[in-house]
Amino acid sequence: MNILYPLIIGALTGWLAGKLIKGGGFGNLVNIVLGIVGGVVGNWVFKRLAVSINSGVIGDLVTGLIGALVILFIAGLFKK
Repeated sequence: MNILYPLIIGALTGWLAGKLIKGGGFGNLVNIVLGIVGGVVGNWVFKRLAVSINSGVIGDLVTGLIGALVILFIAGLFKK
């Protein structure tokens, strides 16, 4: 369960971020992969900024979503 939880949260946030990004992102599969990476990035950024979002599933979703949005935004800059 240790590896499955972040994968599920990352996949969900990647899919959601793909729906929120203008143009739909890169497609569902790539959005999910970028969402998993975005969850890692979101956690890293929040730790560096000393920002704490509520722990638990909701906090993990918000952190992952913000990280996924950042990753999809940056990846979209290279897509053009």
